[in-house]
Amino acid sequence: MAQLSLQHLDKIYDNKVQAVYDFNIDIEQGEFIVLVGPSGCGKSTTLRMIAGLEDISKGHLILDGKDITTLPPKDRDMAMVFQNYALYGHMTIYENMAFSLTLRKEDPNIIHKKVLAAAEILDLTSQLNKKPNQLSGGQRQRVAMGRAIVRNPKLFLFDEPLSNLDAKLRGSTRREIMLLHKRLGATMLYVTHDQTEALTLADRIVCMSMGHVQQIGTPLELYDNPANLFVASFIGLPPMNFFEVLVSGDKLIGPHFEAEMNPEQKDLLASYQGKHITLGVRPENIAEGGTIPVKVSKNENLGMNTLVHGHIDGTAAEGKIVCKFRGWCDYKDGDIAMVSFKKMHFFDKETTNAITREAQV
Repeated sequence: MAQLSLQHLDKIYDNKVQAVYDFNIDIEQGEFIVLVGPSGCGKSTTLRMIAGLEDISKGHLILDGKDITTLPPKDRDMAMVFQNYALYGHMTIYENMAFSLTLRKEDPNIIHKKVLAAAEILDLTSQLNKKPNQLSGGQRQRVAMGRAIVRNPKLFLFDEPLSNLDAKLRGSTRREIMLLHKRLGATMLYVTHDQTEALTLADRIVCMSMGHVQQIGTPLELYDNPANLFVASFIGLPPMNFFEVLVSGDKLIGPHFEAEMNPEQKDLLASYQGKHITLGVRPENIAEGGTIPVKVSKNENLGMNTLVHGHIDGTAAEGKIVCKFRGWCDYKDGDIAMVSFKKMHFFDKETTNAITREAQV
């Protein structure tokens, strides 16, 4: 296990394009950290800087109290699992898993014990004599993880390891990674664009956009208290609904609707009286029954839940809304569903930051 500190990391390429800006985080021993964000946000670049596959333009990388900023990859004691498995097709599964230890010229008996132990953890014992092309995608990804485990590194790095798998395999392999982390107690950094992976795997999530860290926190913190509009829109499925509203007395006046505020919300927005803000409401925080009319355009029954798409009393783009109701609903196109907002999030229109008491101190 390892403690890792990223201190003011920047990545600037020779063409002056900056991919990562002032990245800071202290990672404790045994933590599972997930870097999440859209393509091009800088998450994989950050992981590659940690691995030593990309030079660090500015800042320092501290591993267990030692500055490893300029160390070559082979001296960092890290193991990386890639999206495309990176297995040797002419080697058996056993040989693939043993390869790094063989290069180090470790004792064959020790190599054998380590490979068998890793194979047992990953349920690969019966596959050791096969070649990679004889295995499924999920099994090949487990071989890649096994190759990392036998090295017993200080740090495990995962670069979108589930992207090449179908939905069912992604789910099962994700659970295997969770069990692997629990069993090994290892420090892990995991990169993904899939927020479901981030929410289910992480002890803490680092949400990134355009090379900047937007928020660092537990999955619940990012879901319940997003720092800004970007995090609010990226975390959560279906995405949060947003409306421009006017703060007026104890009401929020939006396109074709009014929502009442409780005293605490009114106090929070006291300095925004007479101003427009952005109101955010998650689909699952909308309930049937209320004063807000939604004209239904589509009804998606998902078994335990129903997604109801529509507009708030009209067809204006700013009134578009998605509601997530429990149970099976039978709304038809054109029906009016009366709803209420059970939990609301507020964002400053100028800064896009969440309006909180802490932000106003």
